[in-house]
Amino acid sequence: MNDMAWTTLKGSPRMSSHPRPLSWIVVMVGALAFFLIYASWVLVSSPIGATVQGYFYSVGSSEKLDLPVSSVNGASINDGHSNVSLDLVDKKPPSEDLQSSTISTEVPSDSKTEQTDTTSNSQVDSGESTSVNLPMTKEVNSDTTVLNSGELGTLFGDRSDVANSSSPTQDNSQVDLNSKTTKPLVGTNSFNETGNIRMEEPTSVALINQSSAVTTASNETSISSGDSTSTAVPESAEKLNNTPSAGCDLYHGNWIHDPLGPLYTNNSCPVLTQMQNCQGNGRPDKDYENWRWKPFQCDLPRFDPKKFLELMRGKTLAFIGDSVARNQMESMLCILWQVEKPKNRGNRNMQRYYFRSTSVMIVRIWSSWLVKLTSEPFDYAPAGVDKLHLDAPDEKLMEHIPNFDVVVLSSGHWFAKQSVYILNNEIVGGQLWWLDKSRKMKVDSVKAYGISVETILTAIATIPNYKGLTIVRSYSPDHYEGGAWNTGGSCTGKVRPLAPGELVKNMHTNIMHEQQVTGFNRAVERATNGSKLRLMDITEAFQYRHDGHPGPYRSPDPNKITKRGPDGRPPPQDCLHWCMPGPVDTWNELVFEIIRREYEGGSAS
Repeated sequence: MNDMAWTTLKGSPRMSSHPRPLSWIVVMVGALAFFLIYASWVLVSSPIGATVQGYFYSVGSSEKLDLPVSSVNGASINDGHSNVSLDLVDKKPPSEDLQSSTISTEVPSDSKTEQTDTTSNSQVDSGESTSVNLPMTKEVNSDTTVLNSGELGTLFGDRSDVANSSSPTQDNSQVDLNSKTTKPLVGTNSFNETGNIRMEEPTSVALINQSSAVTTASNETSISSGDSTSTAVPESAEKLNNTPSAGCDLYHGNWIHDPLGPLYTNNSCPVLTQMQNCQGNGRPDKDYENWRWKPFQCDLPRFDPKKFLELMRGKTLAFIGDSVARNQMESMLCILWQVEKPKNRGNRNMQRYYFRSTSVMIVRIWSSWLVKLTSEPFDYAPAGVDKLHLDAPDEKLMEHIPNFDVVVLSSGHWFAKQSVYILNNEIVGGQLWWLDKSRKMKVDSVKAYGISVETILTAIATIPNYKGLTIVRSYSPDHYEGGAWNTGGSCTGKVRPLAPGELVKNMHTNIMHEQQVTGFNRAVERATNGSKLRLMDITEAFQYRHDGHPGPYRSPDPNKITKRGPDGRPPPQDCLHWCMPGPVDTWNELVFEIIRREYEGGSAS
């Protein structure tokens, strides 16, 4: 019985076949492992493997490019769906202008790659792991869409005048990325050979790490689209320093056409002076509003009102000067008004607008010459004639300076008015006045201007308790042709910026600018209080903007004369102030960029 049981158990199929499946499993696992290892090696070492790597790790090649990534005011940038025409006034080869654009990037939350289409918006955020779309080219059609003496006070302003949704940053330079030609990687659009714009679609993604090193996809790597077509990605791009924070020269560049237009309209700003309301005064053309300043070496970011208010939180910005300074201050208010209505806290001596959300105050103080002004008799100069003490700053102005964080200072045009110049307690010259013909005039209006600039800036730079930022806006060109403001000068009919070859230098503008720069430099040498002096040099750029003035459209009077008479005489007009909206808004984009560089770091040009 026991033997039979043992025999039966020993001969049981279940017991006798157990070793066979165990060995079979071992063999199968080994074979599968060998197959997986071999297959992985084949995938990784082939173009297919490179494609797979590109999808999962955003790496297609070992070629690297150091490319700086900058913050463009944290503004959103439309990369791929705007049908935009950028017509350069200065017709330079596209390759030259390509080297002056900021790169548009998108910041992911981790290192994984996200594929985007042409309608996605990109944001710039330096210091993070950042991905950049390498585009393939798709072409898009580019057709997107004289005063008389009685009017002197109106032109220059009157001292009684003392009382009174942001758009995304636009990438203005482009790159042509195709399978045969490699150009600097500066954005996601490109100019084609006919001048039309190429809009780019993302085909693969490269990774930018915190040191701004870019790895681009191999020229042999391609991604198939839904229609089974593929586009090769260029092997490399050149190193380019094109960020606004890189300390580039903001004041040499081109005016480029920008269909996005201004940040406000004449109807959306309740504070602009009627004389600068060109559209409200019946000006028939409007394209003068659609030009942006483009520095050669970088982009000037579009003004971001919310970012500006946040940057200036708790601070006061003061515009000080004449009616052109008022022009600029009202431009600033019009831009900021689009995101918040300020509270008017001004009085007869100082305009003040308070933005409650960030406790920002925008101030304007009238000071037509920036130096001490008296009207009492002095020596042989009678009462009633303005007397400028060129070696003494405007006392009323100076008492307020320590209360400001940023000062935008400008002057110059009032030196064309009648006045007497006093230096070292002696009459040394005058403008449109000189009673004693036997005495030699030592100082004319141009020299007087240079002395006044040195006086006011030296005074500001040596106030013990002022540590603020002083931005000196350079001399604003006027554009009276065929005469001066009071001798039949005219800017009628100017509708677009001049091309470089069309510009005729204005000797008076240039010499006034030279005197101002000299006075500025001397004041910088004498600075003792740690305050910062910055020259915002707009003179050259704005000599091209004959089109930006009100001209004859300086009043809403429906019966005003706007064309030359039968004898060719031009109508009374303003070729000194600037239309709003218009070129003057660029001044505040420059102010914003200078402030941003001071507060966020970077070089201030």
